[in-house]
Amino acid sequence: MPNIPLTIALSEYDHVRDVLDGTVPVPGADLTVLRMPVEEIFYRFTFHREWDVSEMSFAKVVSLMSQGDDTLVAIPVFVSRMFRHSSFYVRADSGLTDPSQLAGKRVGVPEWAQTAAIYSRGILAHHHGVDLASIQWHQAGVNDPGRVEKVKLDLRGGLRLTPVPDRSLSEMLMAGDLDAVLSARPPAPFLAGDPGIRRLFADYQSTEEQFLRDTGIFPIMHVVVIRRDVYERNRWLALNLMKALETAKDRSLARMSDITLSFFPIPWMAERARQARALIGGDGWPYGVEDNRRTLDAFTTWAFEQGVCHRKLEPAGIFAPETRSRFKV
Repeated sequence: MPNIPLTIALSEYDHVRDVLDGTVPVPGADLTVLRMPVEEIFYRFTFHREWDVSEMSFAKVVSLMSQGDDTLVAIPVFVSRMFRHSSFYVRADSGLTDPSQLAGKRVGVPEWAQTAAIYSRGILAHHHGVDLASIQWHQAGVNDPGRVEKVKLDLRGGLRLTPVPDRSLSEMLMAGDLDAVLSARPPAPFLAGDPGIRRLFADYQSTEEQFLRDTGIFPIMHVVVIRRDVYERNRWLALNLMKALETAKDRSLARMSDITLSFFPIPWMAERARQARALIGGDGWPYGVEDNRRTLDAFTTWAFEQGVCHRKLEPAGIFAPETRSRFKV
């Protein structure tokens, strides 16, 4: 039986590199790899389903599923994970020093259904006691006007979101028309070194490490999905793809921990990797449902509370059944 042709769009993370370049094959499949910015991957696949397998925003996936869209099948491979205390930006002269002070303020997000924003709002609500309905929320592109929501929302409980199609969040923050911006991608002036913008959490790494210790939550940003029609024709693909990506991840972690050679242009990488594993536990970057239960429970709860999901999803039900358990010898 010949291999099936499979088009796949994934960012070039080191932990998926060995699958993308063919070092680790996906049994039964011949890959055509598409390389493009992650925002383009999400936009084109959300609206047009242009390829077979894709990296996807976790928020978009759960929102679509909660609305009855069954055209995607997810596998519990989490290619991007980021703590999000680093994504709170305020004006340098604002006087804001604590997230609880955002109650009643004007806050911008690139999209309400951005995965990073769900975690940031969950942190505000559940760890700093902020009533999200007290905030005047604004939606716009981070650095370019015209960004739009890609999924239908179900805002409840007094939540208010105002789209701003003709301005960017960076512009509004610099002009004083917003008090804060919650964004995975930093505002352009901040990246350019403009002293007018700063992070709300100055020592964000220490704050994020303590958040992990307190909650066990290691935020999941992006998952891997298969188009439903491709999956139904080839039910073996979900687990074969997951196992290949797990192998690629294990090889990446081994490179990171190697003290013989410099696989990454950062000194003390092996020690940094050891410290991260000690903090997170296990291999430091777990795939699968059960090893990520706390994170998945928190995310699905927060996504529903915030109106990104139209109903509460059970985490295990999000993923292909073939990937939920393994055979034992």
